[in-house]
Amino acid sequence: MGFFSSSCSLYRFTLLDEVPQAVWSNLPDLLQENRFREIEDTAEERGFGWVKFGDMLDTDFTTGSLFKGGYVAFALRLDTRRIPPAVFKKHYRVALQQLEVQTKQNSGKFVSREQKKELREQVRLRLLSSMLPVPAVFDVAWNVQSGRVYLAAGQSKLRELFTELFRQSFGLRLETLSPYRLALERLPREQHPGLETYEPALFV
Repeated sequence: MGFFSSSCSLYRFTLLDEVPQAVWSNLPDLLQENRFREIEDTAEERGFGWVKFGDMLDTDFTTGSLFKGGYVAFALRLDTRRIPPAVFKKHYRVALQQLEVQTKQNSGKFVSREQKKELREQVRLRLLSSMLPVPAVFDVAWNVQSGRVYLAAGQSKLRELFTELFRQSFGLRLETLSPYRLALERLPREQHPGLETYEPALFV
């Protein structure tokens, strides 16, 4: 779900580093360096990278502006392939039976553990190459003035992927905007040590 959906989950981040002027000047190029690349003609299980906000097929960032009011807007696209367990089990059993027949015909007694391991990988790669990857797009909004970054997603694994790709692309570190971080920003510095004495409270 994106920012224009009736509702969406999101992560909020704050920048830990000052943004060099070169980042703003070269924003399209920096996004292109880590743009999304199609995996349909490969056996890759996962492909990810930046795409243009509102168009998951646009990875050039050469048309239109990345700036939307006081925000930089783009998106993270993640394509994944998944082999249903029942499909893999069926094709592996068929391949194993064929291998067992060939082994006996060649005067072999049994299929070794190493052969089975290699066969599993061969079946996995063959099935992956025949599966179409499922695309997902997660909107990103970067507030130029405040340094706040918003990601329209709710999965913790995606958060880790996003922060690492953001660092690779712009050389900037992100920190999840937690209540503790918000308190640090709002309280005078002399009150910061007092925050260390607070403990989480459960309300359920």
